[in-house]
Amino acid sequence: MDEAVGDLKQALPCVVEAPTVHVEVHQRGGSTARKEDIKLSVWKLLNRHNIVFGDYAWVEFDEPFLTRNVQSVSIVDTELKVKDPQPIDLSSCNIALHIFQLNEDGPSSENLEEETENIIAANHWVLPAAEFHGLWDSLVYDVEVKSHLLDYVMTTLLFSDKKVDSNLITWNRVVLLHGPPGTGKTSLCKALAQKLTIRLSSRYRYGQLVEINSHSLFSKWFSESGKLVTKMFQKIQDLIDDKDALVFVLIDEVESLTAARSACRAGTEPSDAIRVVNAVLTQIDQIKRHSNVVILTTSNITEKIDVAFVDRADIRQYVGLPSMAAIFKIYLSCLEELMKQLLTLRELEMIGFIENNISKLSLFLSEISRKSEGLSGRVLRKLPFLAHALYIQAPTVTIEGFLQALSLVVDRQFEERKKLSS
Repeated sequence: MDEAVGDLKQALPCVVEAPTVHVEVHQRGGSTARKEDIKLSVWKLLNRHNIVFGDYAWVEFDEPFLTRNVQSVSIVDTELKVKDPQPIDLSSCNIALHIFQLNEDGPSSENLEEETENIIAANHWVLPAAEFHGLWDSLVYDVEVKSHLLDYVMTTLLFSDKKVDSNLITWNRVVLLHGPPGTGKTSLCKALAQKLTIRLSSRYRYGQLVEINSHSLFSKWFSESGKLVTKMFQKIQDLIDDKDALVFVLIDEVESLTAARSACRAGTEPSDAIRVVNAVLTQIDQIKRHSNVVILTTSNITEKIDVAFVDRADIRQYVGLPSMAAIFKIYLSCLEELMKQLLTLRELEMIGFIENNISKLSLFLSEISRKSEGLSGRVLRKLPFLAHALYIQAPTVTIEGFLQALSLVVDRQFEERKKLSS
């Protein structure tokens, strides 16, 4: 057996491809410059700066054309699969340029008429949306969650393009993120839709994100819920028919739509739930045939999801509470944001070295991160605001003073939890 494997390895050619580096170019909203002209100017910029250290962004330019038309040029996602930033020689990489403009419009509502009332069945965004700008970078995970999701969607497109027989190799374009509340599952789905719309901007002119309001689809007339689900997916089908659009369907708390049919048969759920589950599964099976759709789902209670739905999910990714290392990065990003307005200028340079420098501030932030374990990302992002509101209130503060306030508010958070549980 070992000899056969060895022979196979020798027979396979060893091809080392140059790594691909993604560069996102944020074109200003009022700019009417041609993408070809922007690409040419960006190429000149990159040729002048061949070596970068991990992710990097230019927001100021020497060239007037870029200043007028471009908000930023960002080398992105180089750190998704490595723990520490690495020096990158752009001249030896494949460069993928993605030029995009943000849609400033907020979400619109998808309404379904039901007897005498109008049901808001979904929220609908045209992507890339200004509302989700920067969301992807703000999400910090301990494992390669983001890179796995990106690789998954890119593989679904590759298999579709190469006409792989889906009867022999099956994929359903369904992602299920599960885990405790507050870990950023819904935000990750929205950020993924935004990221892929930008990354595939040369293939699709824009993205469409439809966030289904699962609870609204349960009509007060139980027998109508299955029909409402079908109506909702008919609207989604109209979006999918536009081949210039990449369509994302987000079903948050999917367990509310796919309550286990075993509970229905046991008599603990109304029979209407069976109709809803069947309708959802039928509609998923119909739209998965289209190459320009991805179904994103989240759940806090996976044991209540119908097994037939779980089987349809190509990726079932657990999203847990952040570790100490991830908490450190979350706090550090908060400090970098506050540094722009609140933290005193004399300590500006210190923050750039705080993660790697064995200093008093670094050790202090590490200690705060350690005792913050057990808190969700949603809570962690609120703590800097609460630290200021409860313990500072001043328009400016030193980094050390802010960390002291942050430490106090973490202690307070756990004290309040004990009171609530007692």
